[in-house]
Amino acid sequence: MLDVAVVGLGWWGRTIVSLLEGSKRLRVVRAVEPNPGAAAFAVQKGIPCSQGHAEALADPAVRGVILCTPHTTHADQIVAAARAGRHVFCEKPLALTRADARRALAACEAAGVALGVGHERRFEPGIGELRRLIAAGEIGRPLQIEANFSQDKFLAMPADNWRLTAAEAPGGPLTATGIHLVDLSVSVLGQPERAFASVRQLGSHLANGDTLGALLTFRGGGHALLGAILATPFDGRFAVYGSEGWFEVRDKAHPENPQGWVLTHCRRGRAPERREIPPAPAVLANLEAFAGAALGGAPYPMTREEMLATVSALEAIVRSAASGQAEAVEG
Repeated sequence: MLDVAVVGLGWWGRTIVSLLEGSKRLRVVRAVEPNPGAAAFAVQKGIPCSQGHAEALADPAVRGVILCTPHTTHADQIVAAARAGRHVFCEKPLALTRADARRALAACEAAGVALGVGHERRFEPGIGELRRLIAAGEIGRPLQIEANFSQDKFLAMPADNWRLTAAEAPGGPLTATGIHLVDLSVSVLGQPERAFASVRQLGSHLANGDTLGALLTFRGGGHALLGAILATPFDGRFAVYGSEGWFEVRDKAHPENPQGWVLTHCRRGRAPERREIPPAPAVLANLEAFAGAALGGAPYPMTREEMLATVSALEAIVRSAASGQAEAVEG
């Protein structure tokens, strides 16, 4: 059992605490939350709560931290945790710049601690099946990804919420939902090469932009066409088109409350085959994979090269949305 502190008790931090009540691999032994109103949640759960991150790192009972904090704080918090010898699970995105991501990764490497990232979409059964089929050559050479992850949850947030600010969420929907698609694209096509993106405020009061369209090209030759919107009801799909067929995973509901997935596989010369996948707790699966790695089990199933590539692509998308030009992805 990995005893952890959850840092940040906002919407997602509270979700994580409640989710881990049923975990056999992680136990929340401390929380960190400077806001008294949010900290009351920890009191209700009977969890000791500190105002500062340093207090949690000084607690010998805490062996790992789960960061549910504003994006600009991630790199410094990861470095501090690693230097204190604590394993780190960080909500996405790992960082907003390649430089910060490299700094965080180097600190974890030097300290020998496990690092996990909140890209739970990788842990959905449908995505797992898609990646298995690609590895087995079932769709031939992957040529192009088409994906969308849109929602309207943020419309109810106050305009000054940190998730809607330019500093914490450059690229509009990118850090909220689009980053998941970037990560999945990296997992299929490898290292991105260039990004061309546009962000617009088209259907809401969200001044930072509510509609993102992005094209990523990859060193291996493939493309990813990615869409993310914060002003429309939920829709989620991830499709990979190959030289011998294609495969699509379509969500039935928002991943926060999964209702299962519809998988469609089309092989050359055959009619598309559809099947349904029942709901599965992908967020918990991700956290428990991190705990397993921290406890000396199987390595965490996301390489640090992939973590860095995803942040590098994020940074290039943000630059492209600002410049209106295609931007190179560092790496």
